[in-house]
Amino acid sequence: MYTPPQKIIVSRTDSIGDVVLTLPLAGLLKQLIPGCEVYFLGKTYTQGVASCCANVDRVIDFDALCGRTEQEQVEELKTLHADCIIHVLPNRRVARLAKAARIPLRIGTVNRIFHWTTCNRLVKLSRKNSPLHEAQLNFMLARPLGAKPCYDMQEVASMLSFSAKALPLPLRGYLDRRRFNLVLHPKSKGSAREWGLGNFAQLIELLPPEQLKIFITGTQAEGNMLRDALINPYADRVTDLTGKLSLDELIAFLANVDGIVAASTGPLHIAAALGVSAVGIYPPIRPMHPGRWSPVGEHATVFAAQKECNACRKSGECLCMQEVKPVEVAKYLLEQSNRPEASERKRKNAAL
Repeated sequence: MYTPPQKIIVSRTDSIGDVVLTLPLAGLLKQLIPGCEVYFLGKTYTQGVASCCANVDRVIDFDALCGRTEQEQVEELKTLHADCIIHVLPNRRVARLAKAARIPLRIGTVNRIFHWTTCNRLVKLSRKNSPLHEAQLNFMLARPLGAKPCYDMQEVASMLSFSAKALPLPLRGYLDRRRFNLVLHPKSKGSAREWGLGNFAQLIELLPPEQLKIFITGTQAEGNMLRDALINPYADRVTDLTGKLSLDELIAFLANVDGIVAASTGPLHIAAALGVSAVGIYPPIRPMHPGRWSPVGEHATVFAAQKECNACRKSGECLCMQEVKPVEVAKYLLEQSNRPEASERKRKNAAL
């Protein structure tokens, strides 16, 4: 008789945005197997993201694990007493360790040859040319556990239980509770096609400062890149937070703002998961297009050129991204700042 696994490892050892789009899978597992425990195996710098998901019972630091001998790594996995691992991101090392630790059910994709010898349940799954969203593709890996062949995006979003820790007192002072607090995150550390500093500068000029308060976020190195184009010229209109926030602080801050504009980056996906008005700027190029990587959230939206393009695939500058005009984004943000939910939130926050 089949006994459902009770302790399941979800392995996704890559970047923040990828992790956010994997977290709904934890909710699906809880739905499929009530009472099961879900462990998330990820990199050190994504631990803060995974720990914000109510459906994740424990976060395992992959980088710390890798700092031990191979035998110690195997023994560490054994102590978890996991009876299933789902290789959301194929990783040869993780697959080998899971087999050596004798985790009974090891689920991987059929198109990775090393899974043929390390996994005992293979799922036919090709991401590159699929019309499905990344989160929907992740759900397919749960089919050996009873998942449906496909879930719509509304179902996916319903399984993302994500919340932030309390915002530290010093950061609360940055927020203007009577205005629409907007984060601009112009850079992506090379992980996505970017909209360009010129477009962000135009957007700042189009947004009335009496109605919106603007924050610039990013790493310290990104702040240095932005300083001459966005920070110094608009010192009276933007608040520079580049290099000033830890990941936990960034998550908490995003939970308390009203909107964000960014490319397909981790902060965009975090904000969307928190229910913030998340505006993503995307290229119409497969597999980078919004159909695959759009943020998941009730108030998330994307802007992309209405065409399918391959001309910019190998170029440094993406002309398709430039077809998204700042005036269009500004119009949308002003509409969001005037919606009843935003006004009600500002009234409540002003009383705090």
